[in-house]
Amino acid sequence: MPVDQSLVGREFPPTQPYQVTAEKVRELSAAVGSPADQIPATFPIVMAFEAMNAFLAEVGVELQRIVHGEQRFTYERPLVVGDELTATLSVASLRQIGGNDIIGTRSEIRDAGGDLVCTTTATLVHRGDA
Repeated sequence: MPVDQSLVGREFPPTQPYQVTAEKVRELSAAVGSPADQIPATFPIVMAFEAMNAFLAEVGVELQRIVHGEQRFTYERPLVVGDELTATLSVASLRQIGGNDIIGTRSEIRDAGGDLVCTTTATLVHRGDA
């Protein structure tokens, strides 16, 4: 069943606050092969993925039917250890091609003071019925 077009423009509730710790930075750095003392540029995916999962659950889309098409990060400032961050996802676009839904999302990553730190955009392909 296609994803409902009325989702375009809808914003979903923010994620629970996420504390950027040195341990979490080391874990992701080891996983992606970056220096342990640098926060990888892709670190906000942690919050964006949580926001995406909540969005998919709320609208009834199964994660196993999603193919991740594209991801971009636009920074307002670098992340630092000690940041407490949340992600708020909105649906930026939705179109159907060949029985699949192409969902464009935008997640704003904000610090505890509400300041925008990073914006992530993603293209998700929701595979249609077989």
